[in-house]
Parts: sequence; structure tokens; C-alpha cells
Amino acid sequence: MKQRHTLKLMGKKLGMTTVFNESGAIIPCTVISMEPNVVTQVKSEEIDGYDAIQIGYDKVVAKNVKKIESKVKKGPFGHFKKANVEARRHLKESRVATSEYQIGQELDVTIFEGMKFVDVQGVSKGKGYQGVMKKYNFKGGPAAHGSGFHRHAGSTGMRSTPGRCLPGGPRASRMGGEYKTVQSLPVVTVDKEKNLIIVKGSIPGTKGSLVVINKSIKKS
Repeated sequence: MKQRHTLKLMGKKLGMTTVFNESGAIIPCTVISMEPNVVTQVKSEEIDGYDAIQIGYDKVVAKNVKKIESKVKKGPFGHFKKANVEARRHLKESRVATSEYQIGQELDVTIFEGMKFVDVQGVSKGKGYQGVMKKYNFKGGPAAHGSGFHRHAGSTGMRSTPGRCLPGGPRASRMGGEYKTVQSLPVVTVDKEKNLIIVKGSIPGTKGSLVVINKSIKKS
């Protein structure tokens, strides 16, 4: 199946809140702050082999140019200088038709006005090294004092065939800190003045973490 590409914009997760719908029911929502993203590069099929735009997010703020240069690596700083745009902390590429975009163009939250559903990507909260009960919802053993089996995974071995533990099975290991995508989140409201988009439900990441928002692939 051919992969479908959509415009991806970046924002920050501010936290969760609740809103009331028309019938008075409470809807749990997540508030995302989306400072205008700026186009830092336009790629073409003739030069780069494919059409795409590169977008920068989270403006680097400082008193003067020297201070900004000290906060940004030399390579990216030259890239921003060549594009004649202010330095940004994050860059993201979207493989879309480039005819509508040009370097320096700002893309704000109004892009999501009229959209009913969006997909949100982010890095999930890291929970460290965890056992199988927390990570995989194992039931565990009896809680009585006489039992020697409370919270561990139990037997993971096999009989004579194949006579080994198969790889990929559930084990105690590091939990969280993975790139996750939540699809088809309903858009509750878009606030142009405050650069906010509010979606129904939860999204990956901690407060202030970077998230990527794009038009829903499964629901139009």
C-alpha cells in the first residue's frame, strides 16, 4: 500500500483539562500549544529526489545574535542564516507537494480549523525498569505468605521441543520512553489568538514535551 503523507506541525503538550459539551457532559481533553512553525527549506524532486518541506519550531530567544549562536550548533545556525529565518530548536520534514510553500512562510494553528480528527505523535513518559505485572498486566501469583510466587513472570522455559526460551517474549525491562502515535483524536477547539489546539483524550509525553500533529490518516 502506498504511504500517505500529510503536513506535520510541531507543538508542546501543556497538560490535560476538561470541557463541557452541548449536553453538559464532561470531556477529558489535552491542551497543545503551537507556536507558528516556519518553513526553513523546500526540497524538490529535481535536486533532492523527492518533494518535501522542512519546518522549524520553538524559536531560540536571546538578547543578541552572539547569544543565539552560542545556543545553536554551528551547522544548524548556518542553515537558518542561509534561509534568512530565526533559529529554531527543532526541525521536522513533511513530504508534501511544495507548490504552496516557500522559505520563511509561517504555518500556525489555523491549519487545523475545520478538521474533525488529528493524529498526535510524541515520546511516552519514561517509567524506568519495571516488572511484568506493571508493564504487561500479568496477574501474578497468590498474595498469601506461604506462596513463593507473588509478582514475577513464572516459568518461561519450554519442554524438549524446542527446548529453549523463544525470543521476544514478555520480560521485565525498561518501560516507556518510546515514540508513540495516537490516531483519530477529535478536535474540540482551535484558538488562533492563544495558538492553542485542544483535542479529546490523552496524548504521549510529559508536560512541555514536543509533539507532532498532523491530519488524521484513518478518519477524514
